[in-house]
Amino acid sequence: MELSSSLLPLNSSLLTDAEAFLRAEIAPQATIIDRDPEALRAALHQLGDRNWLALRVGQAWGGMGVDDLTLRRFQELVARYSGALAFLQAQHQSAGSLLAQSENNALKQLYLPLMGRGKALVGVSFAHLRREPPPLRAVAVADGYQLDGQVPWVTGWGYFQAFIVAAILPDGQAVYGMVPFQTTVQAGGGTIVCSEPMSLAAMTATHTVTTTFDQWVVPSDQIILVQSKRDRDHRDRRNVLHHSSFALGCARAGLDILCTAYDQKQHPFMRSAIAALDRELTACRDAIWSASSDEQAFDANLQLRAWAIDLAVRCAHAAVVASSGAANSLDHPAQRVYREALMFTVSGQTTAVMAATLARLTHASVPVSFVG
Repeated sequence: MELSSSLLPLNSSLLTDAEAFLRAEIAPQATIIDRDPEALRAALHQLGDRNWLALRVGQAWGGMGVDDLTLRRFQELVARYSGALAFLQAQHQSAGSLLAQSENNALKQLYLPLMGRGKALVGVSFAHLRREPPPLRAVAVADGYQLDGQVPWVTGWGYFQAFIVAAILPDGQAVYGMVPFQTTVQAGGGTIVCSEPMSLAAMTATHTVTTTFDQWVVPSDQIILVQSKRDRDHRDRRNVLHHSSFALGCARAGLDILCTAYDQKQHPFMRSAIAALDRELTACRDAIWSASSDEQAFDANLQLRAWAIDLAVRCAHAAVVASSGAANSLDHPAQRVYREALMFTVSGQTTAVMAATLARLTHASVPVSFVG
């Protein structure tokens, strides 16, 4: 069964090429990529071979310099075909975007020309900045900033050579710096210790670890930026819809599986379910892509984010239902997408997103203003 053609308006050569590549090369091995680090590594390098790993980095630095909407549509596409690949490459894309905005030209020259093709792979970790009390703190020292504490989650161990970590300063500002992504001892005695990869329900192959910092000094030449709490809060409000791309892609993956089940079983009620979810996903997607990023639109955008999360879970659940008992197999696509919906529910979650998601789950209804 074919879905609405308007759901994926591929309006650039990048997106057209990406869709064709992901459908042909990634989709057939998505279950393996979810669990096998070597398969995931190969898939990541395939993106690098096409210079797709630094999309927001300017062409002068070796990236593609695409606009924000193109990046988010690319992220949606990758999530449709492999949640693990989408999540891993997103860490690297975020690192490239953050580094490109830095005033540290020496660090930019060292990393950015290599990032688009995956010759240098960099992760990020700053979601913990929202935690109270801050698990990782920093103080200024003579030659940089000393970090002490723990980062609960860092994805990409064994894939990324370095990652950008953020720590809270005594005045509430956050300092962002480049650090090695491996257990390391500095000459002065500072240490970074990485745990073994966690056993996660979804995307195990992405290798998420805990890192502990003990008197680790980030030298001044490895500092990317220092950011105020106000600027961090503004960023969270402006970017509230950014993670929606992954939920939309996951929802589409669920409908793909539902369509396959219908083609095999031909139950009319399946066709009705596909049509209803397809219409709702189209409405949600169109509303998200046309939404303003202005902070005044934050409340409305928050509802859209919650709607996308809700749809990802419901479409994945529909895939499980239509696949019957087979969906309980770890090797079944519905099982993988259902677990990916869990991951994309909490990925990039702020307190506001948590509240909006729970409110929607307890008062489930489609926002009338977005249905049309």
